Order: sequence, then C-alpha cells, then structure tokens
Amino acid sequence: MYVCEGALLSLIVLFLPLTAPHVVHRFSDVPECEQFFLDQTPPEISGILAGGNVQDQNRYKVICQFFNNTYRFATLYDTSNRIPVFSAYKFIGKKENTRRNDVEQWYIEPQLEEPEKEMMLANQRKYEKQATLGDYNNSINTSNVNKGHLFPKQHASDQNTANSTFTLTNIVPQNKDFNKGAWNRMEGNVIALMNKHCNGTNGNIEAYVVTGAVPGNQTLASRVNIPKLMWTAFCCKTNDGQWMSKAHWGENVNTTGTMETKTVTELQEKLNEIYEAVKIFPQQGEAPLRSSTLVMYEGSAE
Repeated sequence: MYVCEGALLSLIVLFLPLTAPHVVHRFSDVPECEQFFLDQTPPEISGILAGGNVQDQNRYKVICQFFNNTYRFATLYDTSNRIPVFSAYKFIGKKENTRRNDVEQWYIEPQLEEPEKEMMLANQRKYEKQATLGDYNNSINTSNVNKGHLFPKQHASDQNTANSTFTLTNIVPQNKDFNKGAWNRMEGNVIALMNKHCNGTNGNIEAYVVTGAVPGNQTLASRVNIPKLMWTAFCCKTNDGQWMSKAHWGENVNTTGTMETKTVTELQEKLNEIYEAVKIFPQQGEAPLRSSTLVMYEGSAE
C-alpha cells in the first residue's frame, strides 16, 4: 500500500459576518484546527516549524482561521514579511454554489498586534505585524501584483468558507498575470483531480491541501514581501483505498505557461534548496494518478 508524501476564541460581532481567527502557540492547541492536516500533523520546515512547534514565536504566528462559529482553515503567518508561510485546508468538494460579493470585504487579525481582540474589517491603517488594505493601494500600477489567495475561494465547499478566505492573513502579493493565468488554471485543474480521485472508500470527497509562499527580495509599499515562489500540494485516499498526492509550484512572475504536475517529493526537493529540510505531509511515498490527462480549466482567479 502506498502512503502520501512526505486563549480564547475571538468574539463574533452580531449581524456582521466577521472572520475571527484564533491566534495560538501551536496548531494542536485547538483540536478543531488540527483537522486541516493529514494525520493532524502540520508540515515540517527547518528553522520555522518542527514537531508542530514554531521555532521563532516572536516572528511566526499560528492562526486557526475562524468564521461564523466554525474553524475553516489554518495559517502559519510571518509577521516580519507580513505574508503567510502557508495555509492548510481540507477539500471536500462543492456543497453549495459560491459567489464573490459585489463589494469585497477584507479582514485583518488584531490578535497579531494585541491579544484577545476581535477580528475587524480591513482599513487603510497600517499595522506593525501584518499587511493591510493600504499596502495594496495601486499595487498593480506600482508592482504588477494583486491579492493572491493561498486558500482560494474556488476550493471552498460553501459560501461561509469562501468568505473566510478573504482575510489578508491568507493573502500574498501575487503577480497579476500569474495569478489570473497559470496559477488560476492550476487551481482549477487540481479541483478536477481531487473531485475525480479523492473519494476515499466511502464515496465522500476528502483531500488535504497545503499552499505556501517563499519570500523574495522585493517588497510592496516597502512593507509586504513579494514572494519569489508559490507552491501547493494535495494528498488524498482514492476509492480503491490507495493514497495519492501531487504538487505544483511556480515563480511569482509574469508567465503565460502551464504549471506542470509534479510529485510531492519533487516539491520538497525544490523547497529544500531554500529551507534545507521540508516535509509537507507526515509520511512519504506516492501512488500513481489514475488518469493521464488533466481537465483544462478556465475561470476567474480567486
């Protein structure tokens, strides 16, 4: 058989569907937050996260993203670069149609600045430890970047989960053309793969996804790091009881190319060039894909 590769809740403001992430020391501090990782085990990234322990707790913050009384996904956030290291979530297929609000509502996490405060709507104010809307003002004209999701709206199973992805703690400055082009097509192709193969032994779709960003040498608004590389990997059990996993990565630059489907081992080797040692999923190994072609996807980037 193959296996995959290797304190208090924030208050919810009445009548306003605010995202209320829960900032803790470890993902295991909140059992509901562990559900977003295969075997309740977060990635290993040397110098950043080891054995579930954050190596520099002054810089890196664990966020259990909480929205409308439910934990939706998990994020490890870099308060120095003001971008997430990764976001992790469980893909369970579409349970209801999701839409994007006509007027975008973005959120920030005050707990990164001071403990035990409610999540609030993002504004133009600048915070010391995180990006805010003001950092993205005129970002396309100045740097050709826009707000790039790690956990994308199109992977959300329902409207509340889709809304929860619009927090700036789940966003990086992503090259506009990369975001709307190769990366967006990849996200759609991954949906097709997971919907087709990740139905376990009981017919229910379930896959574990981790998406991250590697810091670069440029900044947006002299505050927010513009990643040089973005990566993602998923792992799931197929209907014959076997495990499969696949990965993608790409440079955060203007590109019209197509992102190749890679193995998780290949992605880890790529990330090892930067971090020395990375393990995305708790065990290593890989089962082959059951199809030789991808369903090509065209859609809007989220």
